[in-house]
Amino acid sequence: MEWKTPPIGVGSRLAFVAHFLGRRLAYTYELVELVPGERLVMRTAEGPFPMETTSTWATAGESSTRMTLRNRGEPSGFGKLAAPFMAAAMRRANRKDLARLKAILERRAADT
Repeated sequence: MEWKTPPIGVGSRLAFVAHFLGRRLAYTYELVELVPGERLVMRTAEGPFPMETTSTWATAGESSTRMTLRNRGEPSGFGKLAAPFMAAAMRRANRKDLARLKAILERRAADT
């Protein structure tokens, strides 16, 4: 991930590279909504297909936070035909990425 504009606020842009189904996908996202500590919405400004990603955070007990992640998009061409397969693959990739993020955050918390 690389900031393309000054971070972080509505209108900020960031470059992002993902590896999905064996392909390298490069995107530029634009932040379209930001409520610190609660909600972040980004939309594809450049990339292989239009997508919106929404992340939300909520207190889940005394020392926990629940994060939800939602990706929405309208595939076209081959992507439209493969949409059911792609949706399942995206869920698996998201679960893997979030598990990795959780491990990193827990490791940092344990170090402090």
